[in-house]
Amino acid sequence: MKKTLISIIIPVYNEEANIAAAYEAVVKEFDVCNDIDFEIVFTDNHSTDKSFSLLSDIAKRDRRVKVLRFTRNFGFNKSILAGYRHAAGDAAIQIDCDLEDPPALFHDFIRLWRSGHDVVVGVRTRRKENIAKTIVRRSFYAVLNNLSDGIHEVNSGDFRLIDRTILDQLKIIQDPYPFVRGLVSELSINPASVSFSRNNRQFGESKFPLRHLIRLALEGVYAHSTAPLKLASYTGLIITLLMTILTGYYIIAWLLSPSAWPAGFATTTILILFGISLNALFLGIIGEYIARIYQQGRTRPSVVIEKSINIEASGGVYNDKH
Repeated sequence: MKKTLISIIIPVYNEEANIAAAYEAVVKEFDVCNDIDFEIVFTDNHSTDKSFSLLSDIAKRDRRVKVLRFTRNFGFNKSILAGYRHAAGDAAIQIDCDLEDPPALFHDFIRLWRSGHDVVVGVRTRRKENIAKTIVRRSFYAVLNNLSDGIHEVNSGDFRLIDRTILDQLKIIQDPYPFVRGLVSELSINPASVSFSRNNRQFGESKFPLRHLIRLALEGVYAHSTAPLKLASYTGLIITLLMTILTGYYIIAWLLSPSAWPAGFATTTILILFGISLNALFLGIIGEYIARIYQQGRTRPSVVIEKSINIEASGGVYNDKH
């Protein structure tokens, strides 16, 4: 009987201290499964340390390890998406190289997947982070769930299993600014979740400081909602109405008592500055969407692969250099 093939996707950027431990942890979990084969797809976002060298050595010893190295750092989301697009498994699980998400949860993911769920999400019940990150994360999910069409699990990250049917759909989606967890949530038909306590990072530093989390949050909103554009339109209408009422009030007041009316320099200046600020704010929002339309029209590859080991880089949007 043919065994189930599970692809493990591990994005890497300067993780030389964690690579060996991540590889051994994954192998340990699957060595006890007689009915499952596995592959590990490492996507190296052009690390500047010894990460690729270590990955190459592991791949030479173990053909189940596949490595894709990009020509530059294309970002976390594109790295995950490239891994999913090259996954050969019946299902794929993404896990970070730092092992803050426990590989022991693989078995729960697979059990729920085999019972009919096309996506199984790991939901964190405990996480070590400062107050600023907590506020940004909670605010992000509150805004995203209110603005987008799909429902996004609060306290979840990219640690999840997704079925082959969704992997196939991810191959044909051409989005220059992919927000992968949002795409998966919208493509899912029958999701499930597993709660767990997140581990502490053992080596190295997090690649997601607060400013990167804020940028990721904005990408998620821009990628899955046109509400900011509608907000600009509604706010513009409200401001126009208020300015019309205010203008009428000024005219009537001046007609009733022209001598008592002040010169109006301060009022005029404030209104001009307010109008400039408002225009700048919403032109910036509109510009974000115009930039995405521009990038979408260019149809350039989401990543460019410099080297691949034990795997053929394919999919039509990649430049394969062996």
